[in-house]
Amino acid sequence: MFDLIIIGGSAAATTAGVYAARRGLNPARPDDSGQSGGFKIITKEFGGEVATSGEIENWPGIVHTDGLSLAEQFRVHLNTNHVTPEEGVVVSSITKQIDGNFVISTEVDGEKKEYTSRAVIVTTGVHPKELGVPGEKEFRNKGVTYCTTCDGPLFQGKITTVVGGGNSALESALMLADIASQVFVVNKNDKFKGEQILIDKLNARQNVKIIYQAKTTEIKGDSAGGLVSELVYTDSSGVLQTLKTDGVFIHIGMVPNSGIVPEDILKDKFGQIIVDDHCATNIPGLFAAGDVTDVPFKQIVIAAGQGCIATLSAVEYLNRK
Repeated sequence: MFDLIIIGGSAAATTAGVYAARRGLNPARPDDSGQSGGFKIITKEFGGEVATSGEIENWPGIVHTDGLSLAEQFRVHLNTNHVTPEEGVVVSSITKQIDGNFVISTEVDGEKKEYTSRAVIVTTGVHPKELGVPGEKEFRNKGVTYCTTCDGPLFQGKITTVVGGGNSALESALMLADIASQVFVVNKNDKFKGEQILIDKLNARQNVKIIYQAKTTEIKGDSAGGLVSELVYTDSSGVLQTLKTDGVFIHIGMVPNSGIVPEDILKDKFGQIIVDDHCATNIPGLFAAGDVTDVPFKQIVIAAGQGCIATLSAVEYLNRK
């Protein structure tokens, strides 16, 4: 029986873990079967979407860094507070019992495992949204990718195409501009939705071509090598156009990882967990923080702030209980 279990492994989970330790909750080791009390962070993999981010220049106190470096700093900060996340844990469901405690059902290395806790903080974040066009699934990891940080270096000197119009697409294109020989940006809208500073940087790059009002309809591949070779889109006049490309980087938004929570939890129409200003859900003892919630802006610093609020709220809940 734990006092608190934090599910997730990125900015919100890190902050939650640091504050849990600072408030006197005992950090449990990853292999600890669980003495009464204490807290644990469980996650499928540490870093989350932060680790897949490119350049980061909006984290207070650090003028410039990248996602992998910041994620590693998160880990160091937790370790300094004697908190070691248990990784490789895939959570399937959270169930509230009659006694008010929670059972977290998981799978670890192929084996079923359950955790019991008095309070839970869900910081599971989001996953990339798919285009849903022919060829997307067929050529995934064969030129189609959703992580520029992970796969961008594989396209050194090649032709690449970014699909999207928000900050993640802009960051992807900027990163690829330093790697690829040519970068196409296919935006279905007539303008970008991202930050102006990123737009200005992208417009200044000589090897970047932006195509507005272009709706991607298909991704094709080379039948010989089984790799991506073309992206087909409909232009502003409704005419089909084809781009020769070696890689397609899809950045069109995120879907909240909220499927593990109880069915009676309140969500919005996008599947985001609805929380109040204490990061509490409608289920007592169940809190949520970060991009998985209905917070209006998806930013690392906001996720971290919510992680702090969720933990302080959870401690108050435990004290009352």
